[in-house]
Amino acid sequence: MAAERKVTTLDVRRRKGNEKLAVVTAYDATMAALLDAAGMDILMVGDSLGMVVQGEDTTLGVTLSDMVYHCRAVTSCQPRAHVVCDLPFMSYQISAEQALESAGVLLKKGRAEAVKLEGGVAMAPTVRRLVEAGIPVMGHIGLTPQSVHQMGGFRVQGRTSDAALELLEDAQALEQAGAYALVLEGIPSAAAAAITRGVGIPTIGIGAGPDTDGQVLVCYDLLGMYRGLAPKFVRHFAELGDAVVQAARTYASEIRAGTFPAPEHTFAMERGHVPPEVQELGKEPPTEPSTEP
Repeated sequence: MAAERKVTTLDVRRRKGNEKLAVVTAYDATMAALLDAAGMDILMVGDSLGMVVQGEDTTLGVTLSDMVYHCRAVTSCQPRAHVVCDLPFMSYQISAEQALESAGVLLKKGRAEAVKLEGGVAMAPTVRRLVEAGIPVMGHIGLTPQSVHQMGGFRVQGRTSDAALELLEDAQALEQAGAYALVLEGIPSAAAAAITRGVGIPTIGIGAGPDTDGQVLVCYDLLGMYRGLAPKFVRHFAELGDAVVQAARTYASEIRAGTFPAPEHTFAMERGHVPPEVQELGKEPPTEPSTEP
């Protein structure tokens, strides 16, 4: 049976208005392989790792080196899914040339297939510069976590008609600059629906209602493994956090009771090679036939 074809930026664009995109974050090879096996369209190596992996309160401390490390881990499993990597805070805001250099690092060292950056109209020239250099760019507007202090916290954006119109202008500016897709985070569903209708590129929602062209969740939220901040839009499709705690509790209990490791988890010595100091313990250890000729 032939392997499924790799998902590309062209495939993502073709999904606009058709089949919805299933998107999830991933930060390591093991999780990426599992999520890819589930049929995800896009694996997003998000700077959210600052919160869910590194334990920070915001994404602001994540470095470009952090993103390279985690993106390299995700791409090492050679997923069918399209892989997008976030440009972290202050790796692209200074100038378009800085953004170009940072994005190049993510593609060369992290093996990302596209980059994502936050911001609307103001970032359009930067998006255009990257696209002109052959680097696919996914935009991100609405609740932009790298602007958390400017927004006064993780607050829903676009609640008024004027604010929603500004978001639509942001989305259209990013499309005109060459972005191939757009994340809409933390905005009212009506605003997200209007933006989705108002652009010709796919929108991927997170806390933006059901009318976008796809949805994204943090993998640990999806699996019920993250016990920190729980926004309204998060749904646990499993409670693996509870399962992990219970499994680890059983493991510790069996260690303390001496029931793990059991004989089936141990290795025997070859017959005739039991050292004298072991024989002197008064208990002959289990042996296996010698492999010597």
